[in-house]
Amino acid sequence: MKQNRVLNFLNLQSLLVAGFAAAVWPIISQLKIAERWAKAREAGIASLPPVSIILPARNEEKNIEKCLRSLLSQSYPDFEVIAVDDGSQDATPQILARLAPEYPNLKIVTLEGKLPEGWSGKVHAMHNGVKAARPQSQWFLFSDADTVHYPNALEFSITRALQNKLDLFSALSKLELVSFWEKLLMPLVILGISLQYPEKKVNSEKSKLAIANGQYLLLRREAFEQVGGWETLKNSIVDDRDMAVLMKSSGKKIAVYNGEKLLQVRMYTGLKEIWQGFGKNAFVGSRAAYVIVPFFAASLFVAGLLPFVQLFYAMLKWLTPGKGKVSRLFWHSLFQISLLAIMRRRLDRALGIPANYTLFTPLATPVWIGILLDSMWRSIKGGGVVWKGRTYANPTKTQKML
Repeated sequence: MKQNRVLNFLNLQSLLVAGFAAAVWPIISQLKIAERWAKAREAGIASLPPVSIILPARNEEKNIEKCLRSLLSQSYPDFEVIAVDDGSQDATPQILARLAPEYPNLKIVTLEGKLPEGWSGKVHAMHNGVKAARPQSQWFLFSDADTVHYPNALEFSITRALQNKLDLFSALSKLELVSFWEKLLMPLVILGISLQYPEKKVNSEKSKLAIANGQYLLLRREAFEQVGGWETLKNSIVDDRDMAVLMKSSGKKIAVYNGEKLLQVRMYTGLKEIWQGFGKNAFVGSRAAYVIVPFFAASLFVAGLLPFVQLFYAMLKWLTPGKGKVSRLFWHSLFQISLLAIMRRRLDRALGIPANYTLFTPLATPVWIGILLDSMWRSIKGGGVVWKGRTYANPTKTQKML
C-alpha cells in the first residue's frame, strides 16, 4: 500500500513537471521574437502628437542622469520631460538642478517627502507630474528612473499606438542582468508573470485580463482623464497593473509588446534588492493571489525543489550497503530534473545568460519560495511592505485581487 502511494505521488509529480514544461515552452519561444517597429513615415502617419514624459524619482542618484539623458535625446519632434523629485535624500536634486540648464524641454517638479494621506509615493509623484504637464500634450509616457531609452523608442511606440488605435501601450524592457543573483532569479520572474498574464490574452479585447509595465507606460491623455487619472488609484502599490485593469474594464484598448528594441533596465543589483522589490508586489500583483501564490509556492517545492532532494536520497540509498535500491524514485527524479534543466537552459539562452547558471537551478527555487511566502505573509498580516523608505500598511486592502 505504501509503495502504491509513493508511486502515485511520483507519477503525479512527473506529470506536474511535464505540464510546467509544456506551459513554458511557447513562452520561452516568444522571448526570442523581437517586435518589428515602424517609424511614423513608414506607417503613413503625417504628424506625431505632442507628448509629456513623466519620470518619478526618489533617491535615484545612481540612475537618474543616464535615464534622463536617454529620454531627452529622443528623436521625436515635440515632447517635454517632467522629472518629479519625490523627496529624495541623496544627490538626486543636485543632479536634476545641474541638468536643467542643458535642456530647455526638461521641467523639474520638487515634492516634499511627506505623503498626503491615502496616497502611495510613486502614484503621488506621477499625479503631480501630470498636473505640471503642458496642456497641448496628447499622450503621457510614464517611466522609471532605472531605465535607459533608445533614441527612436518614443517614435516607434507612438506609431504603434496610433496604428492600433490604442489607449494604453506598454513595452517590456530588455533586462540588463549583471550579478549572479540577477542572472539566477530574474528569469523566473519573467516566467511567473508570463504564465499569469499571457500576452495574447492581455492584448485581446475579448479577454478581461490586463497588465502593464510601469517602466514604459504610454497613455492617451483623453482616455487617461476619462478614467479619473491617478487619483482613482492613489493608494496602489501595483500602479501599472491597476491602471491597465482600470483602462480595459472601462472599454479602453490596451496592448503590451516586447520592447527589447526600445529600452533596457537593470531593476536590481543583488539578492537583497530583488527580495525587497518583489516582496513588495509578488503577492498583491498576482492574479487571484490567495490561490495563485500558495499554489506557485507549493508547485515550486514539489516540482522544482523536491526532485533534487529525491535524487540525492535515491543515490545515497543506492550507494549504502544493505539499504536496497530505489530505482523508481531515481528514474522519476532524473526525468524531472532533466526537464527542468532543459527549460532553464532554453530560458537562459533566450536572455543571454551563460549555460553554467543551469547548474544553480536548485538554489533559485528555495529563494523564490521564500520571496513568495514572505510577500504573502507581510501582505496578509497587515504589517505592510517597505519601499523607498516608506511603509505601506495593509496592501491587500488597497488592491484589486484579480
